Amino acid sequence: MKQYDYVVVGAGIMGLTTARELKARFPESSIVVLDKEPDVARHSSGRNSGVLHAGFYYTADSLKAKFTKEGNQALTQYCEENQLKINKCGKVVVATNEEELRGLYELKKRANRNGVELRWVDENELLAIDPNVKTYQKALFSPTTSTVDPVEVCNKLKEEIVASGVTFLFNCPYQEVKGDLVYAGNETIKFGYLVNAAGLYADKIAHDMGFGLKYTIIPFKGIYLKYAKNKTDVLTNIYPVPNLKNPFLGVHFTKTVDGAIKIGPTAIPAFWRENYTGFKNFKLGEFMSIAGYQSKLFFTNAFGFRSLAFEEARKYIKSYFINLSLKMVKNIDKEGFGDFLKPGVRAQLLNKQTMELVQDFIIEGDDRSMHILNAVSPAFTCSFPFSRHVVDTICSKQGGQKIEAS
Repeated sequence: MKQYDYVVVGAGIMGLTTARELKARFPESSIVVLDKEPDVARHSSGRNSGVLHAGFYYTADSLKAKFTKEGNQALTQYCEENQLKINKCGKVVVATNEEELRGLYELKKRANRNGVELRWVDENELLAIDPNVKTYQKALFSPTTSTVDPVEVCNKLKEEIVASGVTFLFNCPYQEVKGDLVYAGNETIKFGYLVNAAGLYADKIAHDMGFGLKYTIIPFKGIYLKYAKNKTDVLTNIYPVPNLKNPFLGVHFTKTVDGAIKIGPTAIPAFWRENYTGFKNFKLGEFMSIAGYQSKLFFTNAFGFRSLAFEEARKYIKSYFINLSLKMVKNIDKEGFGDFLKPGVRAQLLNKQTMELVQDFIIEGDDRSMHILNAVSPAFTCSFPFSRHVVDTICSKQGGQKIEAS
């Protein structure tokens, strides 16, 4: 039986940064990160857009607003200090009509409240940023939005925290917790404190320990489509005005860290947690549970789920998907798009009591465990300050003392 002061379940961005923060505060502590996969960032953290968001979408009282600006600065600095790739291409948010223009004004208000730089640009100023962008009267420009390689970032974090003394146990899937023992793979591990950063399965682990009981994960599949013709037809990230009643930002153009162009993502309701392609990773129990909640959402039309489901399903049709992007640019070759890229699945938390999608980050825990229940976008951008918040909360539960397995 192995013994560690801290066990972190999940080797995505939140597991990595939380282990890093714990080791920085308690350098003498023994820490292990468990993951069922053979390496880090095999799910959401390695399949996201790589965009470092600026922080103007979120209401001022939210954790997302609190962490995004700081997280953008911290991750930008981390990439620069460690010679990791970063594309400081900025972002524009465009409107297509008068109603969407009002949406831009709301985003500008949120940016002002959150202390985030977001500038009005007219059509002439837009020409200097990206001559191919199309908008109605004016647009918003975010100069601090960048793109990175999320897998490269996660691999660097792994390298750093291994050097500091953190242990990784891969191919080691969580099974259960009994008392101060966690059973994972072929391992039995005694722990002083457990941190649950398991993403798509965070709710399951939390439920095992009596937390997050009013929540469940509802997965949404995100797919991008590559623009294969060239890297020059679009020069910046181009986003539409989002529907602020749900947590999805709509189909947009992303400039990747190497300058490539892609459109997406979808937010297609998935039928099991790792519903990436075909029936791989299919689990009947997950399918039955998720289909049950989706049926309730569909028939009650909570948060407009019915229209969302129909609209998102249509995005499997490539021509329809491409047409959604055309209103944001003046010229793009519809025949220049290539293949759909590797899909990701968003681990979106649902409040079972209100049947609403949880918009903000959620953690719950006590003096034995802490559970990161909702770490959806922009959690990658927010990961450094978010992990500090997690460890601050752990310390508050323990009176600021280092945890020791005994």
